[in-house]
Amino acid sequence: MTKIAPSILSADFANLIKDVNDVKAGGADWLHFDVMDGIFVPNISIGIPVLKSLRKATDMFLDVHLMIDQPHRYAGEFCDAGADMLVFHVEADQPQNILTAINDVKAKGKLVGLSLKPKTPAEVILPYLPSLDMVLVMTVEPGFGGQSFMHDQLEKIKTIHKAIKSGGHTCYLEVDGGIDEETAPLVTAAGANVLVAGSAVFGKSDRKTAIDSIRV
Repeated sequence: MTKIAPSILSADFANLIKDVNDVKAGGADWLHFDVMDGIFVPNISIGIPVLKSLRKATDMFLDVHLMIDQPHRYAGEFCDAGADMLVFHVEADQPQNILTAINDVKAKGKLVGLSLKPKTPAEVILPYLPSLDMVLVMTVEPGFGGQSFMHDQLEKIKTIHKAIKSGGHTCYLEVDGGIDEETAPLVTAAGANVLVAGSAVFGKSDRKTAIDSIRV
């Protein structure tokens, strides 16, 4: 079954735990935790202190997405702060440092994934597949919530899904950006099995109905 990972970037931070408990009760599988540094992406969000606090307050699976430059510098710290899955961008550093970050996460006993920006071709991620637990395809430009879904990313999702299957890999295929009840069927048909949704879940008063509407 498709996993739904509401992005807390769209939650009410004055009532964060209430919102987290609400989406958990509504059937969310994971929580998506967006970290932005103002360098790799043109925005700044939340980081290690918030992650530590959230880890103490919930037993939900925390899918932590680092939109930061040179992620190997902080990979271990985010694992120690409570990430269950740590995902960072293949474009964020040189290949040797990306591999270092992957190995650092694995050494902490956590799951690891790589993400691609919309302009990055699918082929860039393929050499890493044997080492990954997840691939995250961005269907908007990373950095800001509320953007429109990029339909031209569907072919990329299909290509990566085919490579995962043909290579016998077991990693998840996650999609983030503009996911709602209309786009969710498109990305799942292309092969995605984890969907990140922000305003489509946290922007609705009935979180269960919102989650059910995008679960395919």
